[in-house]
Order: sequence, then C-alpha cells, then structure tokens
Amino acid sequence: MTVQEIRIGARRIGALIGKRGAIKRKIEEQTGSAIRIDSDEGDVFIEGEDAFGVLRAADVVTAIARGFSPERAFALFEDEDMTLEVIDLSEIDPSPKQQERLRGRIIGKAGKGRQQIEDMTGVEISVQGKTVALIGMPEKLRTARTAIEMLINGAQHETVFSFLEKKRREEREDMLGYYY
Repeated sequence: MTVQEIRIGARRIGALIGKRGAIKRKIEEQTGSAIRIDSDEGDVFIEGEDAFGVLRAADVVTAIARGFSPERAFALFEDEDMTLEVIDLSEIDPSPKQQERLRGRIIGKAGKGRQQIEDMTGVEISVQGKTVALIGMPEKLRTARTAIEMLINGAQHETVFSFLEKKRREEREDMLGYYY
C-alpha cells in the first residue's frame, strides 16, 4: 500500500472535489487510488496498491492545489511521461513584495507573457501564491523553465521570446533530421 499526503489551501478544496465529487472520483478512477480529504486542515490523503497511480494522483492533486483547473491538471493523465514541476519563488526571494514582482514578470501584461511561453513550448503554466507550476513533457518543461528563469533573472521579454523561437526552430530541424 502506497500513501501520499498533500496539504492544499482551503480555497482549492472545492476545485479538487468538484461538483458532487466528480473531480475527486475521476482522479480515483484514472489512478486506481482512494482519496480522503480533511477539509478543515486541508490535508489530502491518497492511497492505493499501484505506486505509479498514487504518485500520478498526487501530481494531479498538487497541480489543482497550485492553481490549475482540474481540466488542465488532467493533462497529466494523457501520457505517462507528462510531468508536473513546481518552482518555489520564496526560495528565490523570501520577500512577498519581490515574489509579487516576479509573478508579474512571468505573467506579463494582461497575461501575455505566460500565454506566449505556453504557446511556444506547449507547457501549461499556473502562477499562484509563492509558486509557478508547469505541466508538460520533460524536454518542453526544460525549455519553459529556462524561459521563466530568464524572466526571474531580469531578462527582457523579447529576449526570452527570441530564445523560445530559437528552441522551436531547433526542435523543428531535429524533427526533420530524424525523418531524412
């Protein structure tokens, strides 16, 4: 029996449970695990016989806790290589004011920065609280994480988008080289 425990904010419990328990039920069905939620404390307990299923359920619960809609978090069910990665902004700068500035740089004006990184990498991104969460395939995650780190380190948005465009070109060339 494998058991995982995750703490989730009170505001995200409803998103995890879903209408009449539909989201919780879908996670359980997809992963063969059982989920118990302590709404008062915000603790989520996931258990099951299949260790991979329990870990996948934990990733989906964490993704929802980190601000992804359940539908976007379910991308983790699409491919077993799909990965969740969380960047903790408080490890970069403990000051809430600086974390807010970093979140703003990542999101960009009217959300365009985040949207552009998502579009250019195929990685889902959620910026909430002290974290930036990413869902994607490992190679694409590395590219998106590098772009986010560039923004955190003060790079201009144009520089980051040029980097992403270069990566996209390299990826296309690699793909063509693979077939020819």
